[in-house]
Amino acid sequence: MQRSLVHVAGRAGTVLGLVVCAAVAAAAQTPTAPPASITIRAARVVDGKGGVLQNATVEVAGGKIVAIDRRSGPVTHDLGQATVMPGMMDVHVHIGYHFGKDGRAQNQGENESERALYAAENAWVTLLNGFTTVQSVGAASDGPLRDAIARGVLPGPRIITSLGTMSERTGTPDEIRDYIRKQKAAGADLVKIFASKSIREGGAMTMTDEQLAAACGEAKAQGLRTLVHAHAADAVLAAAKAGCTQVEHGAFVDDEALKYMAAHNVYFDPNIGLVLQNYVENKARYLGIGNYNEEGFAFMEKAIPTNYPMFKRALAAKVRMPMGTDAVAGAHGQNARELVVRVKEGGQSPMDAIVSATSLAAESMGIQNETGSLTPGLQADIIAVAGDPLQDIEALRRVTFVMKGGIVYKK
Repeated sequence: MQRSLVHVAGRAGTVLGLVVCAAVAAAAQTPTAPPASITIRAARVVDGKGGVLQNATVEVAGGKIVAIDRRSGPVTHDLGQATVMPGMMDVHVHIGYHFGKDGRAQNQGENESERALYAAENAWVTLLNGFTTVQSVGAASDGPLRDAIARGVLPGPRIITSLGTMSERTGTPDEIRDYIRKQKAAGADLVKIFASKSIREGGAMTMTDEQLAAACGEAKAQGLRTLVHAHAADAVLAAAKAGCTQVEHGAFVDDEALKYMAAHNVYFDPNIGLVLQNYVENKARYLGIGNYNEEGFAFMEKAIPTNYPMFKRALAAKVRMPMGTDAVAGAHGQNARELVVRVKEGGQSPMDAIVSATSLAAESMGIQNETGSLTPGLQADIIAVAGDPLQDIEALRRVTFVMKGGIVYKK
């Protein structure tokens, strides 16, 4: 049944298939007599914090990790030569973005129910590919999906969401503060800020220092983190100096901004391995929609190779970089490509890449005491991959086992 379930869910646009998948998965989650504990053994266990234990067993009970050791005897799941590790995390996705009935990204003619099912399908495919937590930044519709998954009525990764975005058009500093208070009241987990133009339009800074200070200051006062879209070097530095939590993209970031982020513990998520590549690969599906024009695609194609030395400079500056992809239509389920590129093109060590998608990502989202590492007491968000990702980073794209909160979704 699992093989057919994956086959149906993996087809982009199979709305009916998603309903079937969700029903089967839900049925599988309600055993009449759940085991007191579940044990998982593999050739190696990578804990998400830099540690490795060979031929180890992870014990789970009540949806949480109980122990990690080298015990002998029978186990619930013997995964052989696989590598067990924490469920991966993506700190920047757009879970609802999809190609519609006509294969295009504009989704014309869809109703609200269809859009909701496409988003649920993206969530399912993302989970099956080893991502047990994602941060989706941009849409109010992310909220109901987040809540349905949290209730256990839909299978998918844990979702953290901004429920919308703000920019220089949000208004004066006072209007910006009011917007953030309203987002907090609406249930947003963080604030998404556009401080520069799109890379397709050159990426120039758009918000004033006063607007950024109001946004990040009010967010902090409300107990919310801030995620800032910024390409230009001055936009990156201004966001960091305004006390914003995390900066995204940074295609034109300079050494001054990198040094400032490192010194002030501002997270940086450069998105070098999936989003632009996905746009280019799916050019026909985007071309002609908004600023997806020939000039915009030329900007993106140019940015792909220039992002790699930028990432190397950020590594050298010791900026803290959790893993995010900016996954949009066409990219969901391929999130681990970002890690492959970080290692192969960006020069990051495989272990540091894994940490960036596990414990560091959890820390950046403020959930390190809930999940993000294989630590007794934390949520049992556990995956396995075929092979050893410390020797072959491509192994992260070969997910063979997925558990979230103690429930097995893929085996």
